[in-house]
Amino acid sequence: MDSYLERLRQAIDSATRGISREELTRHPAGTWSAAEVLEHLYLTYTGTVKGLERCLQKGKPLASPITLKQRAKITVAVELGYLPKGRKAPERSTPKGLSPDTVLAEIDSRIVAMGQLLAQCEARHGLRTRVLDHPILGPLTARQWRKFHWVHGQHHAKQIAKLRTTKSRS
Repeated sequence: MDSYLERLRQAIDSATRGISREELTRHPAGTWSAAEVLEHLYLTYTGTVKGLERCLQKGKPLASPITLKQRAKITVAVELGYLPKGRKAPERSTPKGLSPDTVLAEIDSRIVAMGQLLAQCEARHGLRTRVLDHPILGPLTARQWRKFHWVHGQHHAKQIAKLRTTKSRS
């Protein structure tokens, strides 16, 4: 498995190891619970998997031509690893109320599946080919997808760790 995705798996495992039901569902005012953060991550991995499957089924990259603005966003988020706080998640990755048990049981397998599909796309289309569009950043290569998910997952793993020690303000 790619080192970015392996580090992603470790970050999520570390953030959730031994997490209690109360820690998962604790809901400080105005923020997602740890369960909702995990569901958000799960939905992003599921979306990437679906997009990569479409790419492989069609036998060609599904990325659009890149713009200068997208290059700048990719450089900041992926290459520099900076995700601005307060950015609203795309609708398709907003928590919908999936069972936390399901998400915890399946999130690792989604990462593994994503890694396998990224490797297949990379083998088929090349290292430098932008294979699929990210809904905010634009067209990414397989390596950029891996690094994006690591940066994004690490960002949220820190949130989960903080939520585990925060008391509810209901």
